[in-house]
Amino acid sequence: MMRVREVFTRYPLIRGMVSYSLIWPTSAFIQQKIVGTQWDSIDWAKCVRFSIYGGFYVAPTLYTWIRISSRLFPQNTLRAAVSKGLLEQISYTPIAMTSFYFLMSLLEGKSIEGGVDEVKSKFWPTYKAAMCIWPAVSTFNFALVPEKNRVVFISVCSLMWTCFLAYMKQLSIETETNASNTTQFEQHNN
Repeated sequence: MMRVREVFTRYPLIRGMVSYSLIWPTSAFIQQKIVGTQWDSIDWAKCVRFSIYGGFYVAPTLYTWIRISSRLFPQNTLRAAVSKGLLEQISYTPIAMTSFYFLMSLLEGKSIEGGVDEVKSKFWPTYKAAMCIWPAVSTFNFALVPEKNRVVFISVCSLMWTCFLAYMKQLSIETETNASNTTQFEQHNN
């Protein structure tokens, strides 16, 4: 246990990757339970996709963003924290949301066009919701949380946010499934 703690202290990126590899699939699982999915119907593949995406994409990109923003605004003041939070919303957040919908679609086996379509339909509603939540969370993170714990803090805060992303992602799947079933039904009856 001491060795694990030493590695996590020495390599905060690894700590963040482990954290996101656990928190993101947990969020996907919670989202499924919230909508009433029974244990025998849980989409475990979805949880695995969320784990892969969270651990191997989100954690490294967020870690990099936090390091860059700390260099751009090295001061530990409220003004610097607000600046970092606002800059994150106009730089990192749009890329993160676009990547989420596009790359998760590819992990689901969809085509590039399917990923692009999902970004087009889900980006703006998700971005608007993010603008209501993340500036305050980011400001708090940059103002009060020590740099070595920022990725972990954000990963904990993102548990509920990722439940929302899983919900938004599921809406797309349900919509496509329902549209496909309706088209097949119509073709069958003609």
